[in-house]
Amino acid sequence: MKTPTGCAVALVTAPDLKTARALARSALAARLAACVNLVPGLESHYCWQGKRERSREVLLVFKTTASRLHKLEACVRAGHPYDTPEFVVLPIAGGSRRYLDWLTASVAPS
Repeated sequence: MKTPTGCAVALVTAPDLKTARALARSALAARLAACVNLVPGLESHYCWQGKRERSREVLLVFKTTASRLHKLEACVRAGHPYDTPEFVVLPIAGGSRRYLDWLTASVAPS
């Protein structure tokens, strides 16, 4: 196991699979994420502009490095239809050395 990693997971929700796939493609093409998991069928409950809301969404789980987070967030905001898209970051405290080495190499600037 490798620790500390300098890697992170960014969580983003999207309104539909088409939007989620476009966001994933953009991030991967720009080498801002090594992998993006799409989790369809999510039901979100939240307060927005003083009202309780519920909607079906797709959760995107981006695997990236801490150094690429700002550019990843800009990429997500540029392609996202929400006024305030979710962008929540969780540090990866440890993991498989081979996987984390691959992740880091995959998002390294060209």
